[in-house]
Amino acid sequence: MSNFEDLLDRVLQGCIDGYGGMTKAERLSGGASQETYRIELVQDGKPLTLAMRRAADGEELPEDSTYPGLAVEAKLMQVAKAAGVPEPEIYHVLKPEEGLGPGFIMEWLDGETLGARINKIPELDEIRPKLAYQCGQVLARIHGIDLEATSLANDLTPHSTEEFVRTMWDRYLEMDTPQPMIDYSARWLLDHLPPDNKLCLVHNDFRNGNIMVTPEGIRAVLDWETALIGDPVRDIGWICTNSWRFGRRHLEVGGFGKLEDLLDGYEAESGIRVDPAHVKFWEVFGSFWWAIGCLGMAARWREGSDATVERPGIARRSSECQADCVNLIIPGPVTLVTETKPLTSINMPRTDELLSSVRDFLRKDLRTELHGRNAFLSLVASNSLDIVLRELTLGPAHTANEHARLRALLDTDGEVVDLRRKLCEAIRDKSMSLDGSRLIEHLRTTVINQLAIDQPKYSALAAALEQN
Repeated sequence: MSNFEDLLDRVLQGCIDGYGGMTKAERLSGGASQETYRIELVQDGKPLTLAMRRAADGEELPEDSTYPGLAVEAKLMQVAKAAGVPEPEIYHVLKPEEGLGPGFIMEWLDGETLGARINKIPELDEIRPKLAYQCGQVLARIHGIDLEATSLANDLTPHSTEEFVRTMWDRYLEMDTPQPMIDYSARWLLDHLPPDNKLCLVHNDFRNGNIMVTPEGIRAVLDWETALIGDPVRDIGWICTNSWRFGRRHLEVGGFGKLEDLLDGYEAESGIRVDPAHVKFWEVFGSFWWAIGCLGMAARWREGSDATVERPGIARRSSECQADCVNLIIPGPVTLVTETKPLTSINMPRTDELLSSVRDFLRKDLRTELHGRNAFLSLVASNSLDIVLRELTLGPAHTANEHARLRALLDTDGEVVDLRRKLCEAIRDKSMSLDGSRLIEHLRTTVINQLAIDQPKYSALAAALEQN
């Protein structure tokens, strides 16, 4: 038995009644800050499965981290469970002297957590139409938790809505990656701030993919690691954000239900009827937030802190979120550029042929020989090559058109990236009005054409073309 298993065995002896020994401790996943384990043991002569969440390598996060910590996360789940929110039972919160680092041991629950599968597997056909209403009920229970009585007011950071917007905008500005639609969205959000009438417990990542679902309904609310105190409608807008509908854009709530049903469930539980315009604000914020989060993946890849092939591919998804912002706040007709022959330096093999051969090798040959995460990453790599192939045929015309529009809009000349920066600065310092027709047409056309390169199957492209 390894030192880790020995330490875990001692912890289980102290917190599980009738403990008869551990038979397996398997790490299921791990990221920059979290590890998840499936623990199999014997209790009173019968098999029992538990789960454990632990900080990566058992190391505490830096003190200046905004993450409240695993002990607070466990407390949030316990408090939520007491308020009627579906949660696993917490058996034990790890102590420093136990040698495993921060974490907690909890009940193992079975259910579906993958958002795309929740939206389509036959086993959930009967419950799926009821999930939006249940989400409304669950969110009302979360938002109704007494922060003072539970002492969560001492554990979590309050965020006003304006502070939330400005914090994200500042994070984007630090990247020095001029994206005019992100600046436009930030200005729009600050011009449409809803009142901070009541700050509540906010899960802050309540979406399809962070709820566990069974044929009976919501089994558990997962991933409390970004919880805060703020506007409760943030949670409603986030689960309605198009990124978490998994292609089913006409079903606003996670791609499985209607907003009206969620608001009905929320009102039935809380007595509060949420204004859909308030939800739209947080839906715009959700796309703005994730557009910046995607760009952050590129920053992490460039600095070497997360140098996997997955990060640059995710970074290109920023155009998906920017397109969602376009469709929400400046919808209208848009024209796509037509394909041209791909740029190449020699006739045979052409650049696109070389790229296609590598893509097909990764997707069709190598992927079948790999397993687990490496098989997934080979698909990610092949998808990145698809983006490059589309850029070869669509990029030149797209960039040339963007350049021409920028010169006309700013009445000056320069390289594309320099003109983008000038436009961002004009939006930021308010020297350019948000309602100018030429600005709106430029942003819409630029973002939607970029999406056609980055991810033409993303539902925002079809939504934008419906305006034509």
